[in-house]
Amino acid sequence: MSQSISSLQNSHIKNVVKLNNRQQRDAQQLTVVEGVREVSRALSCHILPVEAYICPPLITGDEATAVAQHLYRREESGQTRLYEVTPAVFAKMAYRGQSGGILMVIPYLTRPLNDIPLSPNPFLVIIEGGEKPGNLGAILRTADAAGVDGVIISEDETRRGTDVHNPNAVRASLGALFSVPVAVAATDEVIDWLHRRHIRVAITTPDAMETYTAVNLTGPIAIVMGSEAHGLSDAWFDAADVQLTIPMFGLVDSLNLSVATAVILYEVIRQREGQPSKQPSLTPV
Repeated sequence: MSQSISSLQNSHIKNVVKLNNRQQRDAQQLTVVEGVREVSRALSCHILPVEAYICPPLITGDEATAVAQHLYRREESGQTRLYEVTPAVFAKMAYRGQSGGILMVIPYLTRPLNDIPLSPNPFLVIIEGGEKPGNLGAILRTADAAGVDGVIISEDETRRGTDVHNPNAVRASLGALFSVPVAVAATDEVIDWLHRRHIRVAITTPDAMETYTAVNLTGPIAIVMGSEAHGLSDAWFDAADVQLTIPMFGLVDSLNLSVATAVILYEVIRQREGQPSKQPSLTPV
């Protein structure tokens, strides 16, 4: 049976608030998913929450009711701990407004490189030094839509990877964080892993001589994208099989990272004759 919490000083509530901080998330290997749509998609991808929080007065609409009932059933079966909270308590926990009265705490979702399930013709996205969680969330949405095998966050001594489990990244991914395999690893480890699997490395740089449409991207490929401010580290230039660029005809000299990634991922699909590794959905966006 679910427990009720009305105190803002409750230890469970305080810990959820702590998870707004990356250091706390990393230490506990836990993050927060809030919002009816986000929680629904996590559950549909079989993400099992460590604990869940429901604010009954805020539950409105059929979708929210269905998600709440799902969580009640999981609590009854002993699969998760469920707490009912007051609106004041929920407001303290919520990272953002308009969350619909439902919040979950889930384990970190990243996996080792060897656990990324590769298709016969691998198609990967690698991000190094992406500064903004919102950009990473948008990239995950595009990766999901494009049917990539996985997204890898590449780190080195000077470039810590984007915070994959930041609530803003979770939200911006619209649930893609739950469906797209994600790994985080050191840059040299990623490069070695790709080479051992004979996956070509295609890096993006404004100094490349070839545009992205002129490069053959039909075989096993890893598209490597760097930060807007600093680009890619030298290790990726040394490892690259091919360098490509997106033409810029206007005043600005760079595209948003998520936009640039989307452009190139769909060029891979175009060259592969519109046949990503997953069957396309006909559901309108």
